[in-house]
Amino acid sequence: MSLVTDTVAQNRAGRAVALASVCSAQPDVLSAALLLAKSRNRPILVEATSNQVNQFGGYTGMTPDAFIAYVRDMARDLGVDPALVVFGGDHLGPQVWRSQDAETAMTHARALMRAYVEAGFTKIHLDCSEGCAGEPAQVGDAVSAARAAELAAVCEAHAPDPSQLCYIVGTEVPPPGGARVEEAGQTIAPTRPEHARHTLERHHVAFQALGLEAAWARVVGLVVQPGLEFAPTHIDRFDMAAPDHLSAALADWPGIAFEAHSTDYQHDPVYPELARRHFAVHKVGPALTFAYRQALYALDGLSAWLDSTRSGSDVSDAMERQMLDNPVHWQKHYDGDAEALRLQRHFGYADRIRYYWPEPHAQTAVAGLFAALDRPVPAPLVQQYFAHSVAARAESLEADAGGWARALVWAQIQEALAPYLFEAD
Repeated sequence: MSLVTDTVAQNRAGRAVALASVCSAQPDVLSAALLLAKSRNRPILVEATSNQVNQFGGYTGMTPDAFIAYVRDMARDLGVDPALVVFGGDHLGPQVWRSQDAETAMTHARALMRAYVEAGFTKIHLDCSEGCAGEPAQVGDAVSAARAAELAAVCEAHAPDPSQLCYIVGTEVPPPGGARVEEAGQTIAPTRPEHARHTLERHHVAFQALGLEAAWARVVGLVVQPGLEFAPTHIDRFDMAAPDHLSAALADWPGIAFEAHSTDYQHDPVYPELARRHFAVHKVGPALTFAYRQALYALDGLSAWLDSTRSGSDVSDAMERQMLDNPVHWQKHYDGDAEALRLQRHFGYADRIRYYWPEPHAQTAVAGLFAALDRPVPAPLVQQYFAHSVAARAESLEADAGGWARALVWAQIQEALAPYLFEAD
């Protein structure tokens, strides 16, 4: 039984347990997450999206096997037990190629699935909910389920050990990275139970049609909308007082729980409450890179007190230039006048700035920041820029981080991730 399957089984048996799913390839985010898992002896999911990592390299430049090697090497260097890390593929399907016709997009998607399972990814989110060229924006349960079953068949055929696979399905799938700009301010309604039941039924029929009963037994999760979301400038908070109507949709499926996307930025008590409502996987990504950016900007300001040649905004100025020179990663996600756009580029919850950190100019700016901070720092100066809890947490991370400055970055990230590793009821 895989870790995910075991967690789902415990959750459905009435124990409020859930797995934290870290959806990021950013190295400081991954380092901080791995060390938090180690310190609490708690497993985590590390998930790569099809946009980040695919057979063509994705925007990270990594293929699936390269990504797993990268994370495993990092875990080894940090002394993290590899058994604490489970690899998942998020939004796997034709989505990356949906601007092309369905036949072409699905051909790429089949190659994607093979690359993921052969590399060692075992938790597979089958996402065929969005239409390809000439199709509706959302294709509906029947088409989505048929395509998901087709891709599951590829996984079953090429995984080194198919019994270790587990699948997540669903057609009410929030877009990666939070609500799109045109959806800002709309009411976030939870999935209706009858829709969730229909989605599961259609997927079961589609798997049966391809003779995939063994694979269907490994479907452990359904993506639904719990009633929470974030957009560039606001957070839709989960209503903990709302009655739980959605769990009833799982009554006929004792081996399946829910998976929650876009859980970033919620209040701490939300996560155990979601687990009590049978959400056994909680995904987080932009909130962690948002914390990374917060820490770098704080260190940028701090650096001007230690080095008179620095302005206190060297990093943010470099990032602004990059985002203006190459607006492709943010311009369709943010809206407003020039001042509103400037603020969203740096401080939007969607955190589109995360796409720019790997760029050479950003790397140079960050390297210059850490070079300027390679000296002792007075504790009151740290306290001016970082919360006491972050500064205290950083003390235990300094040896692994190789210095106080990066330890503060990792601590800021861990503060954002820690609520996901709550103690089960």
